[in-house]
Amino acid sequence: MNVPVDIVARIERLELAARAVVEGHLAGRHRSPRHGFAVEFAQHRDYSPGDDPKHIDWKVFGRAEKYHIKQFEQETNLVAWLLVDASASMRYGSGDLTKYDLASRAAAAIATLTARQSDAVGLVTFTHKVQNWLKPSTSLGHVRDVMRCLAEGPYDEAAEVGATIGEIAGRIGRRAVVMIFSDLLDDVAPFLESLKHLKYHKHDIVVFQTLDVAELEFDFRHPTLFKGLEVAAEVITDPLSVRDQYLEAITKHLDELEDGCRRLEIDRVLLRTDTDLGHALAMCLQKRMN
Repeated sequence: MNVPVDIVARIERLELAARAVVEGHLAGRHRSPRHGFAVEFAQHRDYSPGDDPKHIDWKVFGRAEKYHIKQFEQETNLVAWLLVDASASMRYGSGDLTKYDLASRAAAAIATLTARQSDAVGLVTFTHKVQNWLKPSTSLGHVRDVMRCLAEGPYDEAAEVGATIGEIAGRIGRRAVVMIFSDLLDDVAPFLESLKHLKYHKHDIVVFQTLDVAELEFDFRHPTLFKGLEVAAEVITDPLSVRDQYLEAITKHLDELEDGCRRLEIDRVLLRTDTDLGHALAMCLQKRMN
Protein backbone atom coordinates (compact mmCIF):
# COMPACT_ATOMS: atom_id res chain seq x y z
CA MET A 1 0.00 0.00 0.00
CA ASN A 2 1.33 3.43 -0.93
CA VAL A 3 1.25 5.78 2.06
CA PRO A 4 0.96 9.51 1.26
CA VAL A 5 4.15 11.50 1.83
CA ASP A 6 2.51 13.76 4.42
CA ILE A 7 1.38 10.71 6.43
CA VAL A 8 4.91 9.26 6.31
CA ALA A 9 6.28 12.57 7.61
CA ARG A 10 3.73 12.61 10.43
CA ILE A 11 4.57 9.02 11.38
CA GLU A 12 8.26 9.93 11.58
CA ARG A 13 7.48 12.96 13.76
CA LEU A 14 5.32 10.80 16.01
CA GLU A 15 8.11 8.23 16.36
CA LEU A 16 10.60 10.93 17.33
CA ALA A 17 8.20 12.52 19.81
CA ALA A 18 7.28 9.17 21.36
CA ARG A 19 10.93 8.15 21.70
CA ALA A 20 11.77 11.46 23.35
CA VAL A 21 8.96 11.07 25.89
CA VAL A 22 9.78 7.44 26.70
CA GLU A 23 13.54 7.86 26.95
CA GLY A 24 13.42 11.25 28.62
CA HIS A 25 10.71 10.63 31.20
CA LEU A 26 9.22 7.13 31.29
CA ALA A 27 12.07 4.64 30.91
CA GLY A 28 12.67 2.89 34.21
CA ARG A 29 9.54 4.36 35.81
CA HIS A 30 6.96 1.97 34.44
CA ARG A 31 5.97 -1.24 36.12
CA SER A 32 3.36 -3.42 34.50
CA PRO A 33 0.12 -3.15 36.51
CA ARG A 34 -0.65 -6.83 36.04
CA HIS A 35 -0.67 -7.79 39.71
CA GLY A 36 -4.25 -7.97 40.86
CA PHE A 37 -5.49 -7.28 37.31
CA ALA A 38 -5.10 -10.29 35.04
CA VAL A 39 -4.36 -13.00 37.59
CA GLU A 40 -5.93 -16.16 38.91
CA PHE A 41 -5.59 -17.96 42.23
CA ALA A 42 -2.88 -20.63 42.34
CA GLN A 43 -2.37 -21.83 45.93
CA HIS A 44 -1.95 -20.92 49.60
CA ARG A 45 1.27 -20.66 51.57
CA ASP A 46 2.07 -19.84 55.19
CA TYR A 47 2.28 -16.17 56.12
CA SER A 48 5.81 -14.80 56.58
CA PRO A 49 6.82 -11.49 58.21
CA GLY A 50 6.90 -8.80 55.52
CA ASP A 51 4.09 -10.25 53.43
CA ASP A 52 1.36 -7.81 52.40
CA PRO A 53 -1.58 -8.35 54.80
CA LYS A 54 -4.07 -7.65 52.01
CA HIS A 55 -3.29 -11.11 50.58
CA ILE A 56 -4.21 -12.95 53.77
CA ASP A 57 -7.10 -15.38 53.22
CA TRP A 58 -9.33 -14.54 56.18
CA LYS A 59 -11.75 -17.38 55.45
CA VAL A 60 -8.93 -19.88 55.89
CA PHE A 61 -7.84 -18.08 59.05
CA GLY A 62 -11.37 -18.44 60.43
CA ARG A 63 -11.19 -22.21 59.96
CA ALA A 64 -7.57 -22.92 60.81
CA GLU A 65 -6.76 -19.94 63.06
CA LYS A 66 -3.52 -19.60 61.13
CA TYR A 67 -2.49 -16.98 58.59
CA HIS A 68 -2.23 -18.12 54.99
CA ILE A 69 -1.33 -16.01 51.97
CA LYS A 70 -3.10 -16.31 48.60
CA GLN A 71 -0.67 -16.83 45.75
CA PHE A 72 -1.62 -15.96 42.18
CA GLU A 73 -0.32 -16.65 38.72
CA GLN A 74 -0.53 -14.48 35.66
CA GLU A 75 -3.15 -15.39 33.07
CA THR A 76 -1.41 -13.56 30.23
CA ASN A 77 0.64 -10.49 29.52
CA LEU A 78 -0.93 -7.10 29.98
CA VAL A 79 -3.20 -5.86 27.19
CA ALA A 80 -3.49 -2.10 26.74
CA TRP A 81 -6.13 -0.51 24.51
CA LEU A 82 -5.62 3.09 23.38
CA LEU A 83 -8.88 4.85 22.43
CA VAL A 84 -8.08 8.13 20.68
CA ASP A 85 -10.66 10.79 19.76
CA ALA A 86 -9.86 11.83 16.18
CA SER A 87 -12.84 14.16 15.67
CA ALA A 88 -12.73 17.66 14.25
CA SER A 89 -12.67 19.42 17.63
CA MET A 90 -9.32 17.76 18.36
CA ARG A 91 -7.85 19.76 15.47
CA TYR A 92 -7.84 22.93 17.57
CA GLY A 93 -4.62 24.44 18.88
CA SER A 94 -3.89 28.02 19.86
CA GLY A 95 -0.15 27.40 19.52
CA ASP A 96 2.12 25.05 17.60
CA LEU A 97 0.52 21.93 19.11
CA THR A 98 -3.07 20.86 18.54
CA LYS A 99 -5.07 18.73 20.95
CA TYR A 100 -4.83 15.85 18.51
CA ASP A 101 -1.06 16.24 18.27
CA LEU A 102 -0.84 16.00 22.05
CA ALA A 103 -3.20 13.01 22.30
CA SER A 104 -1.35 11.21 19.49
CA ARG A 105 2.04 11.77 21.09
CA ALA A 106 0.77 10.52 24.42
CA ALA A 107 -0.77 7.41 22.84
CA ALA A 108 2.36 6.77 20.74
CA ALA A 109 4.60 7.05 23.81
CA ILE A 110 2.47 4.61 25.81
CA ALA A 111 2.34 2.22 22.84
CA THR A 112 6.13 2.33 22.59
CA LEU A 113 6.58 1.73 26.31
CA THR A 114 4.03 -1.11 26.36
CA ALA A 115 5.68 -2.91 23.43
CA ARG A 116 9.14 -2.52 24.98
CA GLN A 117 8.01 -4.46 28.04
CA SER A 118 6.62 -7.21 25.76
CA ASP A 119 2.99 -6.45 26.51
CA ALA A 120 0.27 -6.10 23.90
CA VAL A 121 -1.16 -2.80 22.69
CA GLY A 122 -4.25 -2.18 20.57
CA LEU A 123 -5.58 1.05 19.10
CA VAL A 124 -8.97 2.50 18.22
CA THR A 125 -9.32 5.95 16.66
CA PHE A 126 -12.87 7.26 16.57
CA THR A 127 -15.20 10.16 15.81
CA HIS A 128 -18.92 9.41 15.92
CA LYS A 129 -17.82 6.01 14.63
CA VAL A 130 -14.73 3.82 14.67
CA GLN A 131 -12.13 5.02 12.14
CA ASN A 132 -9.29 2.55 12.80
CA TRP A 133 -9.21 -0.69 14.78
CA LEU A 134 -5.89 -2.42 15.44
CA LYS A 135 -6.01 -5.62 17.43
CA PRO A 136 -3.48 -5.89 20.28
CA SER A 137 -0.01 -7.17 19.44
CA THR A 138 3.29 -7.40 21.29
CA SER A 139 5.34 -6.76 18.14
CA LEU A 140 7.54 -3.66 18.08
CA GLY A 141 6.66 -3.40 14.38
CA HIS A 142 3.02 -3.12 15.45
CA VAL A 143 3.84 0.21 17.10
CA ARG A 144 4.55 1.70 13.68
CA ASP A 145 1.07 0.58 12.56
CA VAL A 146 -0.32 2.37 15.64
CA MET A 147 1.51 5.54 14.61
CA ARG A 148 0.35 5.19 11.01
CA CYS A 149 -3.28 5.10 12.14
CA LEU A 150 -2.74 8.05 14.46
CA ALA A 151 -1.11 10.01 11.65
CA GLU A 152 -4.22 9.65 9.49
CA GLY A 153 -6.32 11.77 11.87
CA PRO A 154 -8.00 13.95 12.79
CA TYR A 155 -11.08 13.71 10.59
CA ASP A 156 -13.65 16.31 9.56
CA GLU A 157 -16.35 14.59 11.57
CA ALA A 158 -18.11 15.27 14.84
CA ALA A 159 -17.63 13.14 17.93
CA GLU A 160 -20.18 11.24 19.95
CA VAL A 161 -17.76 10.16 22.64
CA GLY A 162 -20.14 8.40 25.01
CA ALA A 163 -22.04 6.43 22.38
CA THR A 164 -18.92 5.42 20.46
CA ILE A 165 -16.96 4.29 23.51
CA GLY A 166 -20.03 2.38 24.65
CA GLU A 167 -19.95 0.52 21.34
CA ILE A 168 -16.20 -0.07 21.61
CA ALA A 169 -16.61 -1.43 25.15
CA GLY A 170 -18.65 -4.34 23.82
CA ARG A 171 -15.96 -5.30 21.32
CA ILE A 172 -12.74 -5.15 23.32
CA GLY A 173 -12.99 -8.60 24.85
CA ARG A 174 -11.11 -9.81 27.88
CA ARG A 175 -9.95 -7.55 30.69
CA ALA A 176 -7.46 -4.88 29.72
CA VAL A 177 -6.09 -1.50 30.61
CA VAL A 178 -8.17 0.97 28.58
CA MET A 179 -6.75 4.46 28.05
CA ILE A 180 -9.04 7.11 26.57
CA PHE A 181 -7.64 10.26 24.94
CA SER A 182 -10.20 12.99 24.18
CA ASP A 183 -11.03 16.62 24.88
CA LEU A 184 -14.37 15.31 26.23
CA LEU A 185 -16.15 18.46 25.10
CA ASP A 186 -19.36 16.48 24.90
CA ASP A 187 -22.26 15.61 27.17
CA VAL A 188 -20.94 14.24 30.44
CA ALA A 189 -23.73 11.78 31.26
CA PRO A 190 -23.36 9.52 28.16
CA PHE A 191 -19.60 9.46 28.63
CA LEU A 192 -19.91 8.35 32.26
CA GLU A 193 -22.37 5.66 31.15
CA SER A 194 -19.78 4.37 28.67
CA LEU A 195 -17.23 4.21 31.51
CA LYS A 196 -19.69 2.13 33.53
CA HIS A 197 -19.93 -0.22 30.56
CA LEU A 198 -16.15 -0.61 30.55
CA LYS A 199 -16.10 -1.09 34.34
CA TYR A 200 -18.76 -3.80 34.02
CA HIS A 201 -16.32 -5.76 31.87
CA LYS A 202 -13.63 -5.38 34.58
CA HIS A 203 -11.35 -3.11 32.55
CA ASP A 204 -8.82 -0.87 34.28
CA ILE A 205 -9.49 2.62 32.88
CA VAL A 206 -7.47 5.81 32.59
CA VAL A 207 -9.02 8.95 31.07
CA PHE A 208 -6.62 11.46 29.50
CA GLN A 209 -8.55 14.67 28.92
CA THR A 210 -6.63 16.65 26.30
CA LEU A 211 -7.30 20.39 26.21
CA ASP A 212 -5.71 23.50 24.77
CA VAL A 213 -4.54 26.24 27.12
CA ALA A 214 -6.89 28.74 25.43
CA GLU A 215 -9.87 26.50 26.21
CA LEU A 216 -8.88 26.43 29.86
CA GLU A 217 -7.91 30.07 30.36
CA PHE A 218 -9.80 31.89 27.56
CA ASP A 219 -7.12 34.55 27.50
CA PHE A 220 -8.39 36.41 24.43
CA ARG A 221 -8.13 40.20 24.57
CA HIS A 222 -9.53 41.54 21.31
CA PRO A 223 -12.72 40.99 19.26
CA THR A 224 -12.37 37.46 17.92
CA LEU A 225 -14.07 35.28 15.32
CA PHE A 226 -14.96 31.90 16.85
CA LYS A 227 -15.72 29.04 14.46
CA GLY A 228 -17.36 25.73 15.27
CA LEU A 229 -15.18 22.79 14.27
CA GLU A 230 -17.98 20.23 14.47
CA VAL A 231 -21.00 22.46 13.78
CA ALA A 232 -21.49 25.12 11.12
CA ALA A 233 -21.37 28.19 13.35
CA GLU A 234 -19.41 31.43 13.45
CA VAL A 235 -19.62 34.33 15.86
CA ILE A 236 -17.59 37.49 16.39
CA THR A 237 -17.59 38.69 19.97
CA ASP A 238 -15.67 40.65 22.55
CA PRO A 239 -14.11 37.80 24.58
CA LEU A 240 -13.72 39.96 27.68
CA SER A 241 -17.49 40.33 27.88
CA VAL A 242 -18.10 36.57 27.99
CA ARG A 243 -14.93 35.35 29.72
CA ASP A 244 -16.44 34.99 33.19
CA GLN A 245 -19.45 33.03 31.91
CA TYR A 246 -17.22 30.82 29.77
CA LEU A 247 -14.82 30.04 32.63
CA GLU A 248 -17.76 29.24 34.90
CA ALA A 249 -19.18 26.85 32.30
CA ILE A 250 -15.89 25.06 31.54
CA THR A 251 -15.10 24.74 35.27
CA LYS A 252 -18.52 23.19 35.89
CA HIS A 253 -17.97 20.78 33.00
CA LEU A 254 -14.54 19.71 34.26
CA ASP A 255 -15.82 19.32 37.82
CA GLU A 256 -18.65 17.06 36.62
CA LEU A 257 -16.16 14.87 34.76
CA GLU A 258 -13.77 14.72 37.70
CA ASP A 259 -16.57 13.92 40.15
CA GLY A 260 -17.98 11.22 37.87
CA CYS A 261 -14.59 9.57 37.36
CA ARG A 262 -13.86 9.71 41.08
CA ARG A 263 -17.15 8.00 41.92
CA LEU A 264 -16.30 5.26 39.44
CA GLU A 265 -12.75 5.01 40.87
CA ILE A 266 -11.24 5.91 37.49
CA ASP A 267 -8.10 8.00 37.07
CA ARG A 268 -8.62 11.21 35.09
CA VAL A 269 -5.48 12.98 33.88
CA LEU A 270 -5.58 16.47 32.37
CA LEU A 271 -3.13 16.91 29.49
CA ARG A 272 -2.59 20.55 28.48
CA THR A 273 -0.96 21.76 25.29
CA ASP A 274 1.19 24.21 27.29
CA THR A 275 2.72 21.70 29.72
CA ASP A 276 5.37 19.00 29.40
CA LEU A 277 3.79 15.77 28.18
CA GLY A 278 6.57 13.51 29.46
CA HIS A 279 6.29 14.90 32.96
CA ALA A 280 2.49 14.50 32.98
CA LEU A 281 2.68 10.86 31.84
CA ALA A 282 5.47 10.09 34.29
CA MET A 283 3.43 11.47 37.18
CA CYS A 284 0.44 9.38 36.09
CA LEU A 285 2.48 6.17 35.92
CA GLN A 286 4.17 6.95 39.23
CA LYS A 287 0.77 7.37 40.91
CA ARG A 288 -0.44 4.05 39.53
CA MET A 289 2.69 2.28 40.79
CA ASN A 290 2.17 3.44 44.37
